[in-house]
Amino acid sequence: MSLNRRNLLLAGSSVGLATLIYGCSDSSAEAEVTANVVNDAEPMADGDVALYDGSAIEPINGDAINNPPLADRPMGGVDASVTVVEYISPTCPHCAAFHAGALPQLEEEYIETGKIRFIQRPFRRNVLDLAVFMVAEAAGEQYNEVIGAYFDTQTVWAASENPRQAIFEIAEQFGFTQERFEEVLTDQEMLAAIEATREQALNDFGLQGTPTFYINGDRFEGTPDYAGLSAEIENRL
Repeated sequence: MSLNRRNLLLAGSSVGLATLIYGCSDSSAEAEVTANVVNDAEPMADGDVALYDGSAIEPINGDAINNPPLADRPMGGVDASVTVVEYISPTCPHCAAFHAGALPQLEEEYIETGKIRFIQRPFRRNVLDLAVFMVAEAAGEQYNEVIGAYFDTQTVWAASENPRQAIFEIAEQFGFTQERFEEVLTDQEMLAAIEATREQALNDFGLQGTPTFYINGDRFEGTPDYAGLSAEIENRL
């Protein structure tokens, strides 16, 4: 299935429903990609701890896990010694459950205190994921807020009879006009970067589904809940 402009703009509700029924494994849909995008921005300080402001960042170091084709937009401490990467899919119910349950606890204890750097990295499994990721990327520093809004309302837009319109209505809350929304969904450069990030995860890291976590480059094999992740984080602080 080619994720071209027509498919992305006209995708129907069956994609979202099938995703919610069959879980969070990777889909077989492929796209032709030709480019990637990496932007850089300066972090901001919050009190005595320098925290990221939602801007895209340059690669952290030479490790493959820290060099995605699409620049990350971390949360948490700029100088944190622990980096947690979560590969997410907006249509994945398990990702939404993590967002609603464990993530707020991680934010309070580790992210907002600057103890860790936390990254929500895109892993596209279907065209609905792709549309959400493109909106989130286009939102710039609001990337993580946008991702959160779609997780919070996943059962509404992903199962909608008109998911494209439902996705737009959420984007509209972040200042997107219909014209801007259409423009974003046809951004081939952004599409290429998202697809390249997906291919890296599949080919270099063997990722098979979402959510999948990496802590300082090591794949987390424990239970993806607050207790499991916090124990591993504490071992590395």
